Amino acid sequence: MVKALLVLSDGTVFEGKNFGAEGETIGEVVFNTSMTGYQEILTDPSYKGQIVTMTYTQIGNYGVNSEDIESVGGPKVEGFIVKEYLPFPSNWRAEKFGVRGSEHGAIQSLGDYLKKYGIVGIEGIDTRALTRHLRDNGSQMGIISTKDLNPASLLKKVMKHPGIVGIDLVKEVTSEKGYSWKEGVWKWIPTDVEIRNEDSVIRIPHSTFKKVVVYDFGVKLSILRNLVNEGFDVSVVPATTPAEEVLDMNPDGILLSNGPGDPSSVTYAIKNTEKLLGKKPILGICLGHQIIGLALGGNTYKLKFGHHGGNHPVKDLKTGRVEITSQNHNFCVDIKSLRDQVELTHKNLYDGTEEGMKHVELPLFSVQYHPEAGPGPNDSNYIFKRFREMIEGITD
Repeated sequence: MVKALLVLSDGTVFEGKNFGAEGETIGEVVFNTSMTGYQEILTDPSYKGQIVTMTYTQIGNYGVNSEDIESVGGPKVEGFIVKEYLPFPSNWRAEKFGVRGSEHGAIQSLGDYLKKYGIVGIEGIDTRALTRHLRDNGSQMGIISTKDLNPASLLKKVMKHPGIVGIDLVKEVTSEKGYSWKEGVWKWIPTDVEIRNEDSVIRIPHSTFKKVVVYDFGVKLSILRNLVNEGFDVSVVPATTPAEEVLDMNPDGILLSNGPGDPSSVTYAIKNTEKLLGKKPILGICLGHQIIGLALGGNTYKLKFGHHGGNHPVKDLKTGRVEITSQNHNFCVDIKSLRDQVELTHKNLYDGTEEGMKHVELPLFSVQYHPEAGPGPNDSNYIFKRFREMIEGITD
């Protein structure tokens, strides 16, 4: 296998072996604590601009398929770091050359998948040591290279990179044009049962469908599926869509989606949200939550090493219930900066940071974590039901 180096902006060097595409890539190095779901993580648009380290030791054992994706167009990460890459997957859902059920050819490996989309990976390094370093010193820019193996040269390249603070990454992952979404959450079907498209998703009957417009800041497909399951007629619009155009669509509610990077750099989204406040019920998720905070005149701040993984305990302050959540964010809303406009609804039990808020007057609430999971536990998918109930309380 080809030798590869990982060099962090503080000069720390890790030596490993390449898998996936060969080449060179720069991004902010973060770690994810999920044990499974690497394909969902790779295709999550919120990771644009970042190199993801998996803390679980063995990655690649169940291959890849065309269903476990959170966006179209392949992986969105800048690079991928694992302890041990397993090149020989074994799983009944793994696909052969992207065609499920094919009788010929080898099962597509994770390495093949990364190579197809030009994503550079490195394995064989001590990911526990790397994770502890990031926890102690904070997330930082890094470079993975198979071409230039001179640590001093690679460090210079990293130091020249502007980083992700102040950079608009949303424009790189949002859809180019609007579209409607009809597909609900996947359900399991035995392999000996004939699969029709309409049978492959869970469909929950609703007497009246509510129309929701989703601002695509890098929306995960699991968010759209959960909305459909909750009885929403879903329309997705690009991140730059004017507020006036969305209001002309006369939706029952508006969802501001997740997305990558620094929320303060997405100025057009903040301005559009300012115009939407109080006009329609609004739910914000992750970056959408942060954009709401800024649109209300508050502040956001960068976390030391962010929250990335599927095991973060969050307390719902309304019910007192503790839920295990899926998270992926580097920035957080300073609730105190919003004075008496909002009340805190959810709190992270790891570090006490704010995880959700509700406006004291307007039909508006938001969460910092990912209620749709993908990957992760389903403790928090009640958020979509709460969104519908808020809309019904106004429109019915």
